[in-house]
Amino acid sequence: MPELAIVADSFHSKPLWRFLQSTDRYQVLALTRDRIRLLEGDRDELDEIDPGPDVPRTLTEPLGAELTEPHSTVASYGGNAGGSGAAMHHGRGGKEPEIEIDDERFFRAIDRAVMEQHSQPSGVPLLLAALREHQSVFRKVSRNAALLDQGVDMDPASLSAEELRQQAWQVMEPQYRARLEKMGEQFQQAKASQLGLDDLEEVAKAAVAGRVGTLLIEADRLIAGSIDAQTGQVRRAALDDLEIDDLLDDLGELVRARGG
Repeated sequence: MPELAIVADSFHSKPLWRFLQSTDRYQVLALTRDRIRLLEGDRDELDEIDPGPDVPRTLTEPLGAELTEPHSTVASYGGNAGGSGAAMHHGRGGKEPEIEIDDERFFRAIDRAVMEQHSQPSGVPLLLAALREHQSVFRKVSRNAALLDQGVDMDPASLSAEELRQQAWQVMEPQYRARLEKMGEQFQQAKASQLGLDDLEEVAKAAVAGRVGTLLIEADRLIAGSIDAQTGQVRRAALDDLEIDDLLDDLGELVRARGG
């Protein structure tokens, strides 16, 4: 948040609302075949969050004893009478059916838990960060409507949180810009049919009457003044007046209070 001190007869909440609204927030599911991390952030920051007790974090949590037998063996062969032998790793080429079954079961359990505990309650998009082979398996079993079609096709274990944020925002930014453009287009269409306003005094009256569905505010702009909550009358004044706040902040509070 920017440093800002405002003394007025109402709280100045506009910077907080900009941060809290979900238009540019997203979650990242960092997925490997045996472990997950869940992160949430925006264009500036991405932080790991606690998935909660109902979200499995490792392969053994949802599968437990039902995990198939190990698919490779390690054997030791003696090279001399008293010395220890060299360990040799034996495995089969290609992905074994048992491993793929375990992956699908693990990914399905993660998908269901993340959808129910995070995506549906928060309403924010979910971006998958995983190797391409895991991307395809997870997307095959996923039922999460918040999961984005495009993800980060890299091993998330090899990326720091900042590197992951940079990769994730490359995916998110075009969608964020597209949402803003769509809102702008919707406003122009509404204005053309006399259902949209950009005159501050008229918008204030509509807000008091509960007739504003969506309000678009220039994020860093501040207009000193106040709005009469009964009539919508706008009064301009200097910001050092103790009854004066930012008009745009007051307007946002009016719209939110009336369901916009």
